[in-house]
Amino acid sequence: MIVVQKYGGSSVADTDRIQRVAERICRARRDGHDVVVVVSAMGKTTDHLLTQAHEVSPIPPGRELDMLLTAGERISMALLAMAIYERGLTAQSFTGSQAGIITDAAHGKARIMDITPGRITDALADGHIVIVAGFQGVSRESKDVTTLGRGGSDTTAVALAAALGADVCEIYTDVDGVYTADPRICPSAQRLEQVSHEEMLELAASGAKVLQVRSVEFARNHGVRIHVRSSFTYTDGTVVEETAAMEQAIISGVAHDTSEGKLVVRRVPDKPGVAARIFTALADEHINIDMIVQNVSDDGTTDISFTLPRADGPRALQILEGLRADVGMEAVDFDEQVGKVSLVGAGMKTHPGVAATMFDALSQAGVNIEMISTSTIRVSVVVRQEDVEAAVRAVHERFGLGAEQGV
Repeated sequence: MIVVQKYGGSSVADTDRIQRVAERICRARRDGHDVVVVVSAMGKTTDHLLTQAHEVSPIPPGRELDMLLTAGERISMALLAMAIYERGLTAQSFTGSQAGIITDAAHGKARIMDITPGRITDALADGHIVIVAGFQGVSRESKDVTTLGRGGSDTTAVALAAALGADVCEIYTDVDGVYTADPRICPSAQRLEQVSHEEMLELAASGAKVLQVRSVEFARNHGVRIHVRSSFTYTDGTVVEETAAMEQAIISGVAHDTSEGKLVVRRVPDKPGVAARIFTALADEHINIDMIVQNVSDDGTTDISFTLPRADGPRALQILEGLRADVGMEAVDFDEQVGKVSLVGAGMKTHPGVAATMFDALSQAGVNIEMISTSTIRVSVVVRQEDVEAAVRAVHERFGLGAEQGV
């Protein structure tokens, strides 16, 4: 049985923690499993490297930045392999390119196109524990080293689990599972024993930091079972898979995100093709758009509001200012002081009134809603950033998700 284990930066933050991780890995190997391990960089290594890069160059070339950032994971994997050798077992470490992780050429945001895990399967056949540097691959086009973006080690682990036909992909982090809300905001939040891929995808996209969105999407598309666990305890954690439960809970959790901003394009000509011009220009620069609202037309013009990662705001403004005269928009505004609160649950698609209950809870808490977006299993609202925590608590309490309500 193949088990893929992923350890985040907090799990390998120093050599003591690396020793602890090595012990856990060796235990799994001695239990008879073939073990493939994916590691992140130690602690804040990636942040430190980014800081150094920007001290040298305000806008570092993407190729060279990826070469720099991939060094962090190589340090982790080599140290972990040494620690495993000290415990009487053998390990082989591989960079992303050595492991056969083939990506496109988008530096900093590369997507995995294919995995050719020949060296991994050979090493497993020889009895080795395999350690792979997360967050990185090699471009099929340019043959250059690439990185997958923040949280990319999760995607590396899930993709390897799919390619190897692993029984489970264990994601070890500094929390012991997925909760009904952020316990720092809602102390009564409960750990979920199980959540579906679809629910986890919505939670991750809505701000839950436990798993990267792309990793969950990959797991859903390839049927990979994920087990989220703490590297500091042996609690059961949360299993993410396509559940066979006859009747799912109406609501699984409340997620929030304060990393987005709201961009408003004012008085755009209300005619075919204008919205396409705007969003194509942003897509060409790899800027992801989240919620979109177009107001009712007024005198042949309309306002288009949408949310996007705050870090992409200045670039998006620059792009749209370049289109301003050509498209005929009057102004472009960017608001950084917003936050998103989302209610997620597979059961809500068969239970009417969920959105109304959420909006009433926010009203009673004195929270004003600026934008609304829905899917079959999610309701999201944009509110002022200072209202986010109050909104999370109000919604979490109204739907009885806390432990004291006996859920």
